[in-house]
Amino acid sequence: MTDSTTEQTVSAASFPHDSGNPLLEAWKTPFETPPFARIRPEHFLPAFAEAFAAHDAEIAAIKANKVEPTFENTVAALERAGRLLTRVSAVFYDLVGAHSSPELLEIESEVALLQARHWNRISMDAEIYARLTRLRENAAALKLTGEQSRLLERTWIRFHRAGAGLDTAAKARMAEINERLAHLATSFSHNLLGDEQDWVLELGENDRDGLSDSFVAAAKAAAAERGLAGKAVVTLSRSSVEPFLQSSTRRDLREKVYKAFTARGDNGNGHDNNATIGDILKLREEAAKLLGYDSFAAYSLADSMAKTPQNVRDLLERVWKPARARAMADRDALQGLITEEGGNFRLAAWDWRYYAEKLRQRRANFDDAAIKPYLALDNMIDAAFDVARRLFGLTFNERKDIPVWHPDVRVWEVKDAQGRHKALFYGDYFARPSKRSGAWMTSLRDQERLDGEIYPVILNIMNFSRGAEDQPCLLSPDDARTLFHEFGHALHGMLSNVTYPSLSGTSVFTDFVELPSQLYEHWQERPEVLQTFARHYQTNEPLPEDLLKRFLAARKFNQGFATVEFVSSALLDLEFHTQKAASITDVHAFEKRELEKIGMPAEIAMRHRPQQFGHIFSGDHYAAGYYSYMWSEVMDADAFGAFEEAGDIFDPKVAKRLHDDIYSSGGSRDPEEAYIAFRGRKPEPDALLRGRGLLDESEAA
Repeated sequence: MTDSTTEQTVSAASFPHDSGNPLLEAWKTPFETPPFARIRPEHFLPAFAEAFAAHDAEIAAIKANKVEPTFENTVAALERAGRLLTRVSAVFYDLVGAHSSPELLEIESEVALLQARHWNRISMDAEIYARLTRLRENAAALKLTGEQSRLLERTWIRFHRAGAGLDTAAKARMAEINERLAHLATSFSHNLLGDEQDWVLELGENDRDGLSDSFVAAAKAAAAERGLAGKAVVTLSRSSVEPFLQSSTRRDLREKVYKAFTARGDNGNGHDNNATIGDILKLREEAAKLLGYDSFAAYSLADSMAKTPQNVRDLLERVWKPARARAMADRDALQGLITEEGGNFRLAAWDWRYYAEKLRQRRANFDDAAIKPYLALDNMIDAAFDVARRLFGLTFNERKDIPVWHPDVRVWEVKDAQGRHKALFYGDYFARPSKRSGAWMTSLRDQERLDGEIYPVILNIMNFSRGAEDQPCLLSPDDARTLFHEFGHALHGMLSNVTYPSLSGTSVFTDFVELPSQLYEHWQERPEVLQTFARHYQTNEPLPEDLLKRFLAARKFNQGFATVEFVSSALLDLEFHTQKAASITDVHAFEKRELEKIGMPAEIAMRHRPQQFGHIFSGDHYAAGYYSYMWSEVMDADAFGAFEEAGDIFDPKVAKRLHDDIYSSGGSRDPEEAYIAFRGRKPEPDALLRGRGLLDESEAA
């Protein structure tokens, strides 16, 4: 996933300020990167106050200009405004997500309200909106470049969708809604983090049956990080929970871990998110109706590739039927295994991964534990870098002289094929209590060249389980795929080649932004990559040919389960945002009703239950948009076919089109136009089903 909280910033030298506050001073660090060791929580509120004031003054200057609106004095001026605010926000939200503290979380609650009030004033400003409208109506006579035309249209749309065209009373209510939603989204995120921080399961010596040495080492490292040196714990990080459910022979402990994981934010305690969800849905619906839409989903999707809720529903239902059928067949096979072993119980959700792994070993003679020793984190980082070198000519050189927010963080300087500086890339890979769960890409600085070349500073944040002191971090195949996924997002930011910051990198439609990331996953599982970088962490022996073949053959195993857990979450997201909010009086009852409607297998849980669904409730970037991963998967499965058709997964001509039309163009062109430019046609939806092994070639008529 990406994180849209940070926008563009510029060189720190643009606003030196001898205030004793490092956020307001010129940064005398390599590449003018944030001096994290000097930045303390108490610096943020004064820095935000100054940044808000500076931005307000810049907006006032645009409005005070009595000259007829032009692209330069309005649209470009808006692009230049707010750079100090973006700089401060980028550092703040990086720390809140990746290395929080009680002090920062308390500040975030205040900052969320201040941000909402600040952006309400700007995005609903009638004078700015009037200037943009005049420019838009006269666009044909302005002789704009393609990128400028796109920016004008996107800027007008942004103001229009924020409510700049509403009457005074409606604007006032919209401002109130935005402020309340900002508070609720922050509360949702804090509640989720609170439940995740509060729970661990200590594993005694008798509780470790079935667990690999690498898992136990990671569990000991997690315990030490929580002040429990010498013990071993399961945490509520997905990278801890899923391998435990897959490997532990202790059914009672699997049940305990599963129930704790799926109950995050739903424990009736001070971290409970149920009431928050109801409030968010009501306010989103009201905002959508103020803007003339029947539902929040209709509002959100109007500015997407999908366009309408029905188009999203059509895609999800197209996938749901074969996925559910496959999952039900697998369920029966798993129940058969239990019976065969003499088990006198029905398959439950906490059993699925454990018995699916047994079934995979039987059918494909493969299990994750066999390949993990060959997927050391450093080797997979090198693999991701090497694919970028072979596709795009990039090289990565680690830098030890750049400040970081935690000792785990690593930084690389990125150079292009000519050896010129291209970007900085930060990698923060290990789970810790101060980090929110999940994996994401964000930025400290985005590429632009409005007033000279600004090079991007891109971040990947993960939550992998740490290895023991004498062992490297060993990744599961899913972890390795996640690393490539987020690095695909990172490349989208690093390869950006646009003039205007609002169009930089990942500033694209939500249902297009996952294309570069999901497409990049394909290279991680290719023999051409694994044969070079999958090496045993102890012997350095390459991945054996036989194990490689079994791994590749097993890739599509359990895809019914994986697709069902995703699509059910996406369908529930859509229903939350299309049905009347007043009818959703009980989140549990709504969840139960909707899952029964689609025939959700009781033995499979949604990938994200509502109370922990941060994608859609910790902000609105993916609200009514969780389907985007699958919409993009239609494109990524089809897009990788261009390399397969060329007979070379590093084909230079295809790679150049991929660079020019997808990775470097940012939001400077319509996404459908960009995809067609790369592929020569629209994507074929059945490529997704074939890729997941859910559609036979004979069915693809």
